[in-house]
Amino acid sequence: MIIPKSYPKYLPELLIVLIGSILFIPFIGKVHLFDWDEINFAEAAREMLITKKYSSVQIDYLPFWEKPPLFIWLQAISMKFFGVNEFAARLPNALCGILTLLCLYRAGKRIFNEQFGVLWVVIYCGTFLTFLYFKSGIIDPVFNLLIFLSVYYLSFTSLRSFTKRNQYLIISGVFLGLAILTKGPVALLVLILCALVILILSKFKAYLSFKELLLFALIVFLVGMSWFGIEIYHNGFWFINTFITYQIRLLQTQDAGHGGPFFYHWIVLLIGCFPASIFAIKGIASKQNGTEEQVNFRKWMLVLFWVVLILFSLVKTKIVHYSSLCYFPLTFLAAYAIHYMLKGYTHWKRIYSIGIIFFGVIVSSALIALPYLMMIKEKFIPLIKDPFAVANLQAKVSWSFLDSIGGLILLAGILITFVFVKQKKIEMAVFTLFASVTITMYIASALLVPKIEPISQGAVIRFYESKKNEDCYIQVMGFKSYAHYFYADKKPVTNPTSRDVNWLLNGKNDKVVYFVTKIQYTDKLEQLSRYQKIGEENGFVFFKREVYK
Repeated sequence: MIIPKSYPKYLPELLIVLIGSILFIPFIGKVHLFDWDEINFAEAAREMLITKKYSSVQIDYLPFWEKPPLFIWLQAISMKFFGVNEFAARLPNALCGILTLLCLYRAGKRIFNEQFGVLWVVIYCGTFLTFLYFKSGIIDPVFNLLIFLSVYYLSFTSLRSFTKRNQYLIISGVFLGLAILTKGPVALLVLILCALVILILSKFKAYLSFKELLLFALIVFLVGMSWFGIEIYHNGFWFINTFITYQIRLLQTQDAGHGGPFFYHWIVLLIGCFPASIFAIKGIASKQNGTEEQVNFRKWMLVLFWVVLILFSLVKTKIVHYSSLCYFPLTFLAAYAIHYMLKGYTHWKRIYSIGIIFFGVIVSSALIALPYLMMIKEKFIPLIKDPFAVANLQAKVSWSFLDSIGGLILLAGILITFVFVKQKKIEMAVFTLFASVTITMYIASALLVPKIEPISQGAVIRFYESKKNEDCYIQVMGFKSYAHYFYADKKPVTNPTSRDVNWLLNGKNDKVVYFVTKIQYTDKLEQLSRYQKIGEENGFVFFKREVYK
């Protein structure tokens, strides 16, 4: 990457903050939160503000043992300043995105040089999933950054000549402890597995003394177990037992139907991390080059990549963001391959051209075709066998050919990339490719996502919002959701019996009960036929039960 020879010391950091702010903050409040994960965490933060119980995570005002509270705290703070809304729920990740870019720049500059730091930032911004995650309200961007920073600082301690060992061990331990407070013991599992693989690769030559290991473990325990200790004190060991049981179940079973083949995450990373994944293949296969520090860090990144990929390939539950920690090593390996290509040690490979053309044309064509297909949906709807999907597509959304502009920019970017490749201007080719992806994702977040969301859940969210000021019960039937808590602004439960579905269906209800189901479940839920059907929209069906008299 071209960098001026003379500039103010902190100019790159300031530019990164500016660019990151422009990329990640706009439009984050434009679209409703998506069920489940986005609404799940936002609802926990909302309830935290209502109950003032900041040490406990709750959903429906009951203990929620699936996640620790750090990310929920960040959302609660954001909501305190900006209100309970989509912008506040997603702002922590937008800010995390800016911080992530700064960390990548500083890490790349520290281990390689400034050009490498800039290159890593450009690649991270110009990769599909890495860009979109910072505009979401899920927990993983913060968790992944904390794990990466822990690995980053720990990697230096495997260098025998490194002098700041205790200082870096403490920093690494703090970040690992914070990661545990964000998503639980999986953070510790990932780091332990990475450390064991590094130990095996070093032929069991321990790089940490017993005192150093003890120091690291103590820091992790003090930070990571602080909240768990408070929970044990207030609620006893049942909470911790339930939390651990859930984590084990998640590893061993398909949670809520989220299953998939062993190579699920391999495919997700290959396609979702385009175009970085194309170059990362070369980065994985490359011979080790550079200084001892550079070789060491690349080894840690390779280990982190394979540990996370294999671990979550073995886990039965398959969700896209489970492999998102791979984004750091994958983009590093892509930067590594491109870095040496720009230095002239390697050349543009045919595999780059094949991969970019194959995946790039498919993605750009899909983005170009999507608005057109939505405008002629009546022609292909009869081919769809899923009644719920058919009903979703009936949502009234205004599409135009202007919505194809993102795909056109990506396609143009790919074509210009190969013009530069043919002219041997590899640096310009790389920058054009990743910049075109960045612009495409930015436009998609502004134009396409606000039109896709109403199709998938717009009708039911509107229904919940319409009941926000009504003193009633809302119960979903046949599917799992957190949206009715958040968007109906559910108040603390005063009648514990109302949590019983059978009571809501058959009991002496003291408030109006609304039942929400999907079109494919209506016939199966015979008990709903006793109540008044008050509406049906885009695949969601609404029933009402009057107060018992």
